[in-house]
Amino acid sequence: MAKAPVLTPRAEDFPRWYQDLINKAELADNGPVRGTMVIRPYGYGLWERMQAEMDARIKETGTQNAYFPLLIPQSYFVKEADHVEGFAPELAVVTHGGGKELEEPAVVRPTSEMIINDYFSKWVQSYRDLPLLINQWANVVRWELRPRLFLRTTEFLWQEGHTAHATYEDARDFAAHIHRQVYEDFMVNLLAMDVVPGRKTFKERFAGAINTLTLEAMMGDGKALQMATSHELGQNFARAFNTQYLSKEGKQELVWQTSWGSTTRMIGALVMAHGDDNGLRVPPRLAQIQVVVLAIKGEEAVLAKVRELGDRLEAAGIRVQVDDRTDTPFGRRAVDWELKGVPVRIEIGPRDLENGTAMVARRIPGGKEPVAVESLVELLPGILEDDQELLLKQSRERRESRTSEVSTIEEAVEATATGWARIPWAVLGAAGEAKLAEHSVTVRCLVAEDGSVPADEDAPGNVAIVARAY
Repeated sequence: MAKAPVLTPRAEDFPRWYQDLINKAELADNGPVRGTMVIRPYGYGLWERMQAEMDARIKETGTQNAYFPLLIPQSYFVKEADHVEGFAPELAVVTHGGGKELEEPAVVRPTSEMIINDYFSKWVQSYRDLPLLINQWANVVRWELRPRLFLRTTEFLWQEGHTAHATYEDARDFAAHIHRQVYEDFMVNLLAMDVVPGRKTFKERFAGAINTLTLEAMMGDGKALQMATSHELGQNFARAFNTQYLSKEGKQELVWQTSWGSTTRMIGALVMAHGDDNGLRVPPRLAQIQVVVLAIKGEEAVLAKVRELGDRLEAAGIRVQVDDRTDTPFGRRAVDWELKGVPVRIEIGPRDLENGTAMVARRIPGGKEPVAVESLVELLPGILEDDQELLLKQSRERRESRTSEVSTIEEAVEATATGWARIPWAVLGAAGEAKLAEHSVTVRCLVAEDGSVPADEDAPGNVAIVARAY
């Protein structure tokens, strides 16, 4: 009788496979309140690695971390009309505290434009105070009607950057720098994820922004996922909060602003973009455990060799874990590590010890082969880099092979059943965008003919990337 698969096959039921993997790889559990989640240690370890790498890139721009309150006075949300309209259906509002009704209800932070701008208006007095570059790592709450772990949850973790500049050009250029040198660099070089940088249409733009830059990635089932966004806010919030500075010429001027963010959604993207029917595949540069060394049997000589090898790999700068839990069957442990997507598994038993070899299993390309133990420290860094590059190559090949060039709305709808479509924006336009929405297809972004990010929504030659999306 055939053994039942550990995970629902992706081709059979992709959403079920996703849920199975998150559960069995011990990434997260559903929280007690609908739409919330408990991030388990292995899943949180992925977030910590993402946080550290992203934080370093953010700080290279001169941005500093700060923290702002979770509770925001409700009155703040009437100051910028477009912004509040965009968030109104998602707000969670606290009306009672300390056993009494509050004089003014407090909104649980859905994003921090409002409260941060209130303080920017106090902190900015002169051109010498600019640019003001602030980032915070925090949780936010948006009441989600159709929750899915990591992808759409009522509460999630993120970083949100907020900046104020003296000129439109400075703000525009900073938003673009975050978009490409922080977010795209991180996603391509750490997550090994092919992303398309582009500009959102007016309909898809962030509420209160004058321009939204996005990075879109194709998941394993051909759907799109918005990975991160960087917004030019213009002077909308500066006007609402009267954030002014005294220029060198002695004039009072409104600041120009940006905001930008990325979230724990990136963990869901990692699962859906790189996972296979055997579990997760974690890019080696991101992995909190790059190599796991497993003892097959509990013999003292085997355990000693496994621990010694673990120490040598750690000393060489490899993130390693020794698995010497020989009271748990070896097969079960091997399957668990495969589910978790650890890039390299090194297995050592009594026979390997006699031969001076170890069995090396590579999670990303698959397969295993015996390798001399003494050569592992030298070989593994190259293996990890090769596997990092392979994941990115596979991600890019999937997007390219499943993206169709189309010239009509009907062709676009048909193409998005299995992947993405590219259609001239001059052909589609806002009217065509509305027609696509009737089929649950959205314009993910606009790109220029040469693949760059267009300076204007209606620039000649713009191409719309359209897809079904998470």
